Amino acid sequence: MPQSAQFLATARRVIAAEAAALSQLAEGLGESFAQAAKLLLAAEGRVIVSGMGKSGHIARKIAATFASTGTPAHFVHPAEASHGDMGMLTRGDVVLVLSNSGETPELADLVAYTRRFRIPLIGVASKADSTLLSQSDVAIVLPQMGEACGTGVVPTTSTTMTLALGDALAVALMEHRSFTPENFRQFHPGGRLGARLSRVADLMHRGDAVPLVGTATPMSDTLLTISQKGFGVVGVIDAGGQLCGIVTDGDLRRHMDGLLDHVAGEVMTPAPRTIGPDALAEEAVALMNERKITCLFVVDPAGSGRVAGVLHIHDCLRAGVV
Repeated sequence: MPQSAQFLATARRVIAAEAAALSQLAEGLGESFAQAAKLLLAAEGRVIVSGMGKSGHIARKIAATFASTGTPAHFVHPAEASHGDMGMLTRGDVVLVLSNSGETPELADLVAYTRRFRIPLIGVASKADSTLLSQSDVAIVLPQMGEACGTGVVPTTSTTMTLALGDALAVALMEHRSFTPENFRQFHPGGRLGARLSRVADLMHRGDAVPLVGTATPMSDTLLTISQKGFGVVGVIDAGGQLCGIVTDGDLRRHMDGLLDHVAGEVMTPAPRTIGPDALAEEAVALMNERKITCLFVVDPAGSGRVAGVLHIHDCLRAGVV
């Protein structure tokens, strides 16, 4: 068999084995999962997630997922816990310990500490009679599926199941708390996630930066405002301060003959498309792309029609909203 075909065959075998294990995990979930979710939900302190080796890497990710979805959590390394970090555990916390075998020796001190101070312990392992699960207040047993490596020694299927279980717990808690995209954004202000969840109000220009003129403003002054503000457009407001039109480059070209004899209200395009400050920035980008425009005026959503700001597509691109 050619080398490329061998690689593909191995990849498909591994993914199929892990997918089958996830199906077994989903089918086998029972009351212990619900008990664990209730215990985590009732935690007055933080969720402490721990594991050794590959389980430790999975534990770090699960702790991060909890923390970013409204469940305060952090990872504690079991070996470091034996050398001083046990002080990071307090009454009111809930401890989630991961171990495929349930017999990892480095976990002994951590488990003993939770028993001594009556800190609730959730154990996750593949052996129901293991030391970890026998000591746990809530024991979640993983299906005993062979590792996808074929030799049975490399953590692959077991870590995939543990990771999925952690995601399931985090999402269950998130949904129970009615965790919203806005809540999620508070924990992800940077990067692509933060950019996708940015609001128009986070990116728009306000105050004196907004290019506005009145309907009776001479076009000579209107052109000056367009030039000074640098957005390539100007909003036109009526006597009540409401946005009633917009002057764009296309409007200028259409009125080129005798342009300076006009006022803004005669040149403007009436009823321009606007957006509210609470809309997602990606919605604004989609609207600008759909209309083939580069600017949107942001209007007060309370129905006053007053301009709250202006958003340029470059503002969105700089923030990573694409």
